[in-house]
Amino acid sequence: MELIDVVIVEDDPMVIEINRSFVNAVAGFRVSGTAKTGSEALNLIKELVPALTLLDVYLPDTNGVLVLQEIRKQGLPTDVILVTAAHDAETIQNSFRYGAVDYIIKPFKFNRLQAALENYALLRKRLSKKTHFRQEDLDGLSLNRRGAGSPDDLPKGLNSLTLRQILLYLLKQEQPLSAEEIAAALGLARVTARRYLEYLCQLQKVELELQYGSVGRPVKKYRPLG
Repeated sequence: MELIDVVIVEDDPMVIEINRSFVNAVAGFRVSGTAKTGSEALNLIKELVPALTLLDVYLPDTNGVLVLQEIRKQGLPTDVILVTAAHDAETIQNSFRYGAVDYIIKPFKFNRLQAALENYALLRKRLSKKTHFRQEDLDGLSLNRRGAGSPDDLPKGLNSLTLRQILLYLLKQEQPLSAEEIAAALGLARVTARRYLEYLCQLQKVELELQYGSVGRPVKKYRPLG
């Protein structure tokens, strides 16, 4: 299996080692290098050309969002996930504006990073299988279209990133899952997962199945449509 190379950009040595162990624990990924400053990061990315970069915002010499912007200006072929304590709206908005594929707020649990990496691997796999896409193919990869979870259309309390995360997770499962199982896998509250799943059912992206046991109420299970 071809491994996906990852560069970690983080100034705290302890956090570097924690994130390194997290990434290396996810099948299909390996850490190929680390950098502690923005300038080191740009040089390392040019040298190693990693598929993915985990980028902190608070760096000794610059702001991580500026590093992301420079990555895009220079056309460096790496995708970026922000992993940072920064949680203000401007930083988050600018990160996605410059092409971040995900945003993880510290402190986080392993399963949140695992879900982000696995979803990223799934997207890479699907994109590598085709050279041309139809609109419905793109709609299956993204929820950023009107009527399918764009930020302006989402019910209050829901966000498009978590919506996409849940759908991508379901897409790679062979069996339907309950809200409890999905919540546990993605580090979400059960009530939160259920709200997103109900909304995905309304969008006709997910269907609900009732599985009956020998006693008690039926268990609600969810599977992706299409």
